[in-house]
Amino acid sequence: MEEHNYKVKMNRPYTILISLIVALGGFLLGFDSAVISGAVKGITDYFEMTDAMLGFAVGCVIFGAMAGNLLAGPMADRFGRKNVLIVVAFLFAVSASWSALATNYTEFIVARIIGGVGIGGAILIAPIYIAEIAPPKLRGSLVSFNQLNIVIGISVAYFSNYFLVNYGEESWRWMLGVEAIPAMIYFVSLFTVPRSPRWLILKLNKVKLAQKILQKIGGAEYAEITVAEIQRGQDQKEQKGKFSDLFKSKYGTIMIIALGVAFFQQITGINAIFYYAPTIFEQAGGSTDSSFLQAIVVGLTNLVFTLVAIWLIDRLGRKPLLLIGTFSMTIALAMAALAFYNATYDFPQEKIETIDNAEVREVLMGMEGQSFSNQAELFEALEDELNSDQFLDFRRNQITGFININANLVLIAILLYVAAFAISLGPVMWTLISEIFPSKIKGIAISVVGFFNSLVSFSVTQIFPWELSNLGPTTTFAIYALLSFLAILFVYRYVVETKGKTLEQVEELLLRK
Repeated sequence: MEEHNYKVKMNRPYTILISLIVALGGFLLGFDSAVISGAVKGITDYFEMTDAMLGFAVGCVIFGAMAGNLLAGPMADRFGRKNVLIVVAFLFAVSASWSALATNYTEFIVARIIGGVGIGGAILIAPIYIAEIAPPKLRGSLVSFNQLNIVIGISVAYFSNYFLVNYGEESWRWMLGVEAIPAMIYFVSLFTVPRSPRWLILKLNKVKLAQKILQKIGGAEYAEITVAEIQRGQDQKEQKGKFSDLFKSKYGTIMIIALGVAFFQQITGINAIFYYAPTIFEQAGGSTDSSFLQAIVVGLTNLVFTLVAIWLIDRLGRKPLLLIGTFSMTIALAMAALAFYNATYDFPQEKIETIDNAEVREVLMGMEGQSFSNQAELFEALEDELNSDQFLDFRRNQITGFININANLVLIAILLYVAAFAISLGPVMWTLISEIFPSKIKGIAISVVGFFNSLVSFSVTQIFPWELSNLGPTTTFAIYALLSFLAILFVYRYVVETKGKTLEQVEELLLRK
């Protein structure tokens, strides 16, 4: 299938500005996702959480995102992409303010879920909007602005947490509350962007207004041809798509690609890394300050390699990036599992004497000079010697002082993993999802796939604290490595290349399959 050869006199500053404003939703998404990593210890102590309560407090934002996923697509089809994003910005502001002021666990959860609804809307609708205004040859790069802003948000959250970690006894409130500032900036900025030309034609039949917007983006010839293509596609459409349409055989290839990539993007553990980065580095024996610094390095790595992905996605293509990335992720996760597998837990007297609790210190003195080859062996030895509260406190806060591990290998493995994700499953998934669905079913399909993606993400973040405490980091990272290997096989078998094709061309290609 040939690509278009017409000359696009693109108004680059205008098109890039629109894309960047809309992609600020990605910044808030990233910030909201990562900022909780710095607040974990504070909220655990303040709200007296168990492992299950902590997992839900961190992961409930994804629970809210599921609702946002289900609502966003149909609402965007009915009321327009721009209007839905304005509501999303308001939800982010409310969530940030309320979670920072929460005084009980239930109130905190509700505030986090509201932010999750905003995430569910932003992660789906921002890429759709950008894909619908971008010329084909730049669509991959412009849609990736959303992923770029996500990783900038993650990096800014890690920096913010580092500078606020010692800002008073309840510094976690400041960490969570500062998000309200960019949320309000996003809310105001959205009023300056135009509505989606494709939505204006398909929903309101406002052809002249859509053509005016497209002329401002790519010139008269681009506007004329794009409007003609949208109308041609509209003429070929049946009635509005329904949920049952997703199960029709002609959409089988599209749904396999979308659901498969959405599944592997989350099941390979990326949000476990982002949400619990300081916790993971503390598991590797780091201090609180050093673990927060290492989290900053993770965020910056994510940012740099997302820029690499934006540069490559319209040059190298979607599928090659996915294959390179998932292969590298598998290697990195295996390295992390190996580092923890080779770790030992040693109990010299000078370390035991640093334990504040006298009863725990006395128990550990009985283990002086001993060495354990893994967490499971250590926990088995301690479980009958400590009461439940003491054992929980040891698993969460004390164990890191006794681990003997190659911490540099853990850091290198995590950085390689994040870099590989940033050039592949991170940006490419959302680019693909915004490209492959026909207009007829795009709204409902994007919501279903987004809901599924959030469900997998919620499961990963909910179970991760339990995995670290009960399975140990070795088994946890080994499981993620296996799943990442399966992702390689899936991409090789099912994913098709969409680079350089119009949305209509992509639709024709996939429906033929």
